[in-house]
Amino acid sequence: MNYRHAFHAGNHADVFKHSVLVYCFELMAHKEAPIAYLDSHSGIGLYDLHGSEAGRTGEYLQGIQRIWQSDDTPASMQGYLQLIKQMQPETELRFYPGSPEVARSLSRAQDRLQLNEMHPEDSVKLKGNMRLDRRVTVHQGDGWHTPKALLPTQQKRLLMLIDPPFEKEDELKRCVQALQEAVQRMRQAVVIIWYPVKDQKQLKHFYKALEKSGVPKLLLAELFVHQPDDASRLTGSGLAICNAPWGLEQELKQLLPWLAEKLAQTKGSYNLKWLIADN
Repeated sequence: MNYRHAFHAGNHADVFKHSVLVYCFELMAHKEAPIAYLDSHSGIGLYDLHGSEAGRTGEYLQGIQRIWQSDDTPASMQGYLQLIKQMQPETELRFYPGSPEVARSLSRAQDRLQLNEMHPEDSVKLKGNMRLDRRVTVHQGDGWHTPKALLPTQQKRLLMLIDPPFEKEDELKRCVQALQEAVQRMRQAVVIIWYPVKDQKQLKHFYKALEKSGVPKLLLAELFVHQPDDASRLTGSGLAICNAPWGLEQELKQLLPWLAEKLAQTKGSYNLKWLIADN
């Protein structure tokens, strides 16, 4: 209950996570059939980068600020960057969207969103930020219960983000369990797990658990801003993407080298592989 995403809004992990989320929405929107979006650990949805939290840490300066100032943005980042630009009152970078606002901005009339946030104060703020959109339902509860509580959805196509605070040692294990529960209820669900890259020994157990999860296919994408061998700090972050939309792998092959170069703090690099191959 102590984690508050406002302190980290717009950092390198957000840029990576949200740019991929945008592209998943764009790929899935090629079909007219409605999409259900489910966010298990939502946050408040919109962040003021000049506010007391983000302004105190300044993490966005080595994240979205670098992208904002870039003059060689690849085509795959244009949708993400345009979304950011639409939220600014002027040309200066001031506000940053969390995953709920990214999803809301990209959702069509036929799509529906279910957002969950456990923190009481943040849940109230999330409801306030989403109050004018009838496509959105906000829940206040334990994010780990969302697959069992909210799936299957009426819509046949699902995009789900599992993005916990990682305050407890068992949260990588619970990510795998939540993934299994989601796929058991909706076999073709696109499920994205965000995770920090820090403890390599712990991550090896996570990879093995994912491989044994029984999900249809799983693409692993990781972005490092430091050499990934130091367990004392966040060296990068990863996305485990179940049922990755067709075309996402090719786009990531172009996007990840550019992000590794732009967001590197000491030595940038990336990893992209199928943990469970598409049969």
